[in-house]
Amino acid sequence: MKHRRPRRSLISKAVGPAGALAVALAVSSSPAMAAGATSGKASAPGVSADDPDPEAPWAPENDELPLHHKAVHPEGLTSARTAPSAQQLTMPAPTGKYSVGMVGLHLRDTSRTDPYVPGSKRELMVSLWYPATSTSGHYQAPWMPSISGAHFLASRGLSPQEVTLPKTAGHVLAPVNTKIGKLPVLLYSTGLHSDRAMGTALAQDLASRGYLVVTVDHTHDANEVQFPGNRLEVNAMPAGSHSSDTLKVRAADIKFVINALGKISSGGNPDVGHATLPSGLSKSVDTSRIGMFGWSLGGAAVDTAMQLDHRIAAGANLDGQFFGTAPSKDLDRPFMLFSSGNHNRNNDSSWRTLWSHLKGYKVDIKLHGAAHLSFSDNEWLVPQWARWLGISESQIEQQYGTIDPDRAVKVQRVYLAAFFDQHLRNKHSTLLDGPNSSYPEISFVR
Repeated sequence: MKHRRPRRSLISKAVGPAGALAVALAVSSSPAMAAGATSGKASAPGVSADDPDPEAPWAPENDELPLHHKAVHPEGLTSARTAPSAQQLTMPAPTGKYSVGMVGLHLRDTSRTDPYVPGSKRELMVSLWYPATSTSGHYQAPWMPSISGAHFLASRGLSPQEVTLPKTAGHVLAPVNTKIGKLPVLLYSTGLHSDRAMGTALAQDLASRGYLVVTVDHTHDANEVQFPGNRLEVNAMPAGSHSSDTLKVRAADIKFVINALGKISSGGNPDVGHATLPSGLSKSVDTSRIGMFGWSLGGAAVDTAMQLDHRIAAGANLDGQFFGTAPSKDLDRPFMLFSSGNHNRNNDSSWRTLWSHLKGYKVDIKLHGAAHLSFSDNEWLVPQWARWLGISESQIEQQYGTIDPDRAVKVQRVYLAAFFDQHLRNKHSTLLDGPNSSYPEISFVR
């Protein structure tokens, strides 16, 4: 197989009890056992035992496989500081022709109560990624803010003294490139208990190609969300929650975010604190061309959101198992199924169900050598911090497959862009017609 994950010396030492425990729970068991299943059906928080295929490696309880090992007290994170000797993690640079701008927004839906915290209104944090003009004087956004980033690392048995989370290509509040006209919108929903940051490699690349990409944190489903004032909200989802109910919450979140984008396009500011918006943003939001993509449970949320909101014109699911009744309903808009090497509609009944109800353009492609976690930024980050946790290359391959991280990200970027270019920009791509010798890792499931 071409483009195999290269051999690396990733293990030189374990780093104490936290690292040893992380290895034990993250890589020394099957995916289902790592998620909490010992026999029969999985019982991970946020996934009902009544859901289909709970032990499948692409099931949502595996979205945050390296986690499940350490509770973190948020009040202990405010003093976290990066050590000068910490390893600086990096991310793949965008490949489009435009520089990238970024802004984070705090949104509050006064019409909804938070389903996980009774008595509170639903609040979200989102990041907007877009093509920018001059980025001079605009700092690069961190992959995650400091408090949530420290929580993210600590839950993995890492600290800011060991590793520094990467900077992104997004320059905060850089002016929008208005010369290229109104920007088609793409929304991103991430995996169960995952963070919006997990889609950054894809989001910033699509922005560099001329899209406005909105990555969404689903509060109290995500493991950590940092709000203004250093307020940190963590996973508060009740154990045993049905995935179909979780998807309905996410779909409602997405519809609310689209409404917020509509306010921006009409000159308003939906941010709770009326934070400064990038210059040129209001005239650049094209709410007549909206697409959505997501990874794992976020990929399943694409179908549910499209059923709820007909403004979403095209959708792509990155290796996500479907739940609930949405896949059994006809959908007449373009849809892409994009799976890892051991998953597609041949072994996932939820994919077969949806496929039979897709009445518009549809395509089903498989990325050979990839695993379920390959569709998140973990594909790129985990090999960099593996040595701190004593994780070997063979253990990484169990979770992330054999495909090289650079290649995995490149192929995902190219095919996602081809799909949305075709259906939101009317630019036909021959990549979607069938196998291509430049991308031998991609096969079409007919």
